[in-house]
Formats: sequence, structure tokens, C-alpha cells
Amino acid sequence: MHNQAIKKIVLAYSGGLDTSAIIPWLKENYGGCDVVAFVADIGQDREDLIGVEKKALQSGASECYVVDLREAFIRDYVYPVLKTGALYEGTYLLGTSMARPIIAKAQVELALKVGADALCHGATGKGNDQVRFESTYTALAPQLKVVAPWREWDLRSREALLDYLKVRNIPTTASLEKIYSRDENAWHISTEGGVLESPANANNDDCWVWTVDPKKAPDQAEKVTVKVEKGEVVAVNGEALTPYQCLEKLNVIGARHGVGRIDIVENRLVGMKSRGCYETPGGTIMMAALRAIEQLVLDRDSFKWRQQLGLEMSYVVYDGRWFAPLRRSLQASAESLAQDVNGEVVLELYKGHVNALQKTSTNSLYSEAFATFGEDEVYDQSHAGGFIRLFSLSSRIRALNEKK
Repeated sequence: MHNQAIKKIVLAYSGGLDTSAIIPWLKENYGGCDVVAFVADIGQDREDLIGVEKKALQSGASECYVVDLREAFIRDYVYPVLKTGALYEGTYLLGTSMARPIIAKAQVELALKVGADALCHGATGKGNDQVRFESTYTALAPQLKVVAPWREWDLRSREALLDYLKVRNIPTTASLEKIYSRDENAWHISTEGGVLESPANANNDDCWVWTVDPKKAPDQAEKVTVKVEKGEVVAVNGEALTPYQCLEKLNVIGARHGVGRIDIVENRLVGMKSRGCYETPGGTIMMAALRAIEQLVLDRDSFKWRQQLGLEMSYVVYDGRWFAPLRRSLQASAESLAQDVNGEVVLELYKGHVNALQKTSTNSLYSEAFATFGEDEVYDQSHAGGFIRLFSLSSRIRALNEKK
């Protein structure tokens, strides 16, 4: 018996093996407390949501709430991060990282609504997610207790979890065959474990779920037109859509061309390295479109600052500091820069690659009159001499000093 004081607990529930075992475990170890299952719909496989309420109740939950967060996730979490250009360690589009704060926030809101006194998640003690969940809990409802079964129980393997459920006659579709650990939402799908546990192994077809192998992608390139307003994708191929709909459409187009695959070894927040295969087809296209418009409209100093914002933001989001003042400050800065990021981009998709072919913006700072290699009336090349003399003045003074 752990803690008699907890009467009602809200669990972030997925219907998978871990959280199915957590429900009975909580009831047994926390004095028969009431367990309320909370399911966040953030665009994961619809199959995972079919019958999830029934499953939760069969496992011993008193209630199960499924909350649709799909639009809010893309609009309020993904789009703001995209404006900063954040890429964790240069390649990762932060699919899992961005989803955790919205899940945890909705979980906290439900807990307060149903009068729970504790929160629970199924993240392991080895990963980043425990930090992301609990940092959000603390920021929004520090009075609620937190239970993290993976840091408490002695169930250490898939076999142990399956046995645990079997003894209690709790049905599960999970089996020993599942060797990969996957996380899926509207933005991306990640795959870890299995053959990927050794970086010496090449990934294989089992490591990819959404996207076509680029080698098997169509031999015909496809063009897609993306409209951007204030740093946000608002239309695809001339059709105005919500953020979530834009993403859905681009996911389909990108996936068939093998776009958005990365296989990386990353540094986790808790200090170890891990390897994963991530697929972010629509997101990769969006990123390319936004950066293409930025090239036209941001001056050199603004662009450099935007890059710094992106680097800083990638760590803030990865580390689960969504509700920290730093994230809000970085966001405000990115919003300010994004006001001029308006325009249209034609991108070409071909065998895993995305290239911006054409870009236009009413705010473009590109001037053909100034950039031309032909004859022009606006730029006096002799002026460059004085500029270079001043620009390199410190080097001149240093060299003269050395001669002395």
C-alpha cells in the first residue's frame, strides 16, 4: 500500500499494454482509489481509439473521457514552434515533444473538473516524457499529487505486464511479438526499439509506418503549392484549410513521395543517447515552405535572430518547458518576425526530397534591380571600396601595429 490519501486519480491512458496494467495496479496499490482514464485524441491511428472507453472500463477505470485535441494541437502547439524554425539537434521536428504539454494540460483540466487529487502517466523512468508530463503538472496544478508507476513498480518487462493482466483476467490485444515502441500523432510517428537498438544495424522496412520507401516512390515528381500568412500555412494547392487540415493533406502528399524520414541518434534530457526513426511528411513540407518565404522577407540580422530563436526553442520544447516564461518570450519574438512572413511557395517532391522551386511575397526584400548581373542604374559599384575599407579597418590597424 503506497498512499491512503489519494481518493481519485486521473490517468493519461492510451489503451496500450502499459496503461492497461496501470489501472489495476493503481487500485491495488493506492487503497482502492477511483481511477479516471483520460484519452487525448491528437490524431493518432483511429484504430487505437476504437473501443478505448470499453477497454478502460474493463481494466477497472470508473470513467473514461476521450478529448479531441487535434485542431488545438496543430494550431496552438505545432504552428507556434514552426515559426521559430526549431529543429532539435539539427533534424528532429519535435513530434513527441510538442504533443506532451497539450496532453498534460488537458489531463490537468479534467482532474480539476472531476475533483481528483492526483495525476498519473505511463512514461518510463528512462525517457524524456516523464519530465514533460510532470513539468506541465507542476506549472498548472502544483497541488495535485503525481504517480509514476514505472518508477515504483517491479514490473520490468513486456512479459511481466502481460502476465500481470492475465492473472487478473483483463483482456488485452498486446502480445510478445511487438518489438517496436511507437508514438503517433497528427504531426509524426516515431519508432524505437527492435533492430534500432544497435546503431550498427541499418533500419529496415519495419521501422517505417507512414511513408513510402523513397527508392520505391513515384518516378514522376509532384508539385505542391503552399500559401503562408504570418508564418502559418493557410492553404494547400489553392484550398484554404484549418491548420490540422493543411497538415492532413500534406501528410498524404508527402508520404507517397517518401518525404520526412530521419533515422537519428539523439541526446535525451536524462543523459543517455537513444535511436529512433521519425516520419514527419507534412511537417517537412511546411518547414520548407516557411523557410523559403523567410529567405525573401527577413533581412540578414532578423534571419540570424530567427535561427537563434529556433535553436533555443528546440531545447525548451524538447525539455518540456512549454509553460515556462522562456518559451513565451521566445514565442513572442518569433511572432514578431513572422508578421512579414507572407507569400506563396511551389515545392517539388521527389523520392524523399522537398525543394522550393518558386517563391513570391508582397514583402520580399529581393530586388532584381539591385541583384542583376546585367547593367543597372541603382548600384554604384565604386561605393563598395569605401565600405570594404571601413569594414576591414580593425584588420588594417592590427597589421600596421605588427609591422611596427
